[in-house]
Amino acid sequence: MRILEVNTEKTWRGGERQTWYNIKGFRDASHQVELLCLEGFPLEEKTKELSIPIHTIKSKLKTFLYLARNGSNFDIIHVQTANSQFHALLSQPFHGRPVVYTRRVDFVPKGFFTKLKYRRTDKLIAISTPVKTILEGIGVKNIDVITDIAESKKLNALRAHAFIIENGFSGKKIIATTSAMVQHKDPLTMAAAIHELSKKRNDFVFLHFGEGILKPELEAKISELGIGAFYKLMGFVDNVEDFFTIFDVFAMSSEEEGLGSSVLDAFIYKVPVVSTNAGGLKEIVGDVGLLSNIKDPKALAENMDRILSDDQLKETLTAKAFEITRDKNSISNVTEAYLHVFRKTIAGA
Repeated sequence: MRILEVNTEKTWRGGERQTWYNIKGFRDASHQVELLCLEGFPLEEKTKELSIPIHTIKSKLKTFLYLARNGSNFDIIHVQTANSQFHALLSQPFHGRPVVYTRRVDFVPKGFFTKLKYRRTDKLIAISTPVKTILEGIGVKNIDVITDIAESKKLNALRAHAFIIENGFSGKKIIATTSAMVQHKDPLTMAAAIHELSKKRNDFVFLHFGEGILKPELEAKISELGIGAFYKLMGFVDNVEDFFTIFDVFAMSSEEEGLGSSVLDAFIYKVPVVSTNAGGLKEIVGDVGLLSNIKDPKALAENMDRILSDDQLKETLTAKAFEITRDKNSISNVTEAYLHVFRKTIAGA
């Protein structure tokens, strides 16, 4: 099977990392897989190590032209962003190949043409049941659920421990998140939660790895609440997985979340998870972590405190989460699920 993966994002976030995992899985399963992406951004650079053909364009608008001219060279076109979904469908009269779109977000699509786009897509993949339910709510039926991949790798624990010493965090409990500073991640609720936790204890520091448009507002909130000693903005850090070796708690405050693939990282590296029950988080965290309602900083803080205060609870949760994630979210299982869908979609076309 010849597969074209399409992801034209400039960032390196969950969707881009899952695109990378998909490519690796298809390649290792002996299929011809190629990537279409923006030139000069992280996905291109990181995919080079997989030694597969990479086709680059200078702007998202070029996606249509590439697919119109070259899409017919592939058996299936797998798109991973809404923008590339649009261009793949618009160019479909020229390339004539089935389009599969993986949707990762849990907000409701709006507008007639957006809904029409979903109904015209040959096959839709939802990364969680809540995402599937939202699409079914607008009349879309051609949906399968395939979860994200979690794959452990050898971590550089020395790097992480050196970081602790260099920043003066020795002896502190480390709570952390790896999330963009954007509204659906709700970082202002996280700041409020850390403020609540600081009323209970002072033996911790919260590390926020990521960037985003809400950074100025978050900085202002941290200052307003007087939690600068606890809440540390770390920015974007390459190979952030290394730091899972020092995390005592992984936390997410999302108000919307398709799945939350960084939670799967926490599970696979045996870090206990505290999160809201937004979207797919409720589905994957379930009874292997601690959940709170969205926009409830006090409950989020209480759950962080519970984990930090109860080693037995921490051990029980992490052991169960690791076992489930290792099996369900393995690259081999998820890859085979995608390939099964691809084969059926090609046969149906």
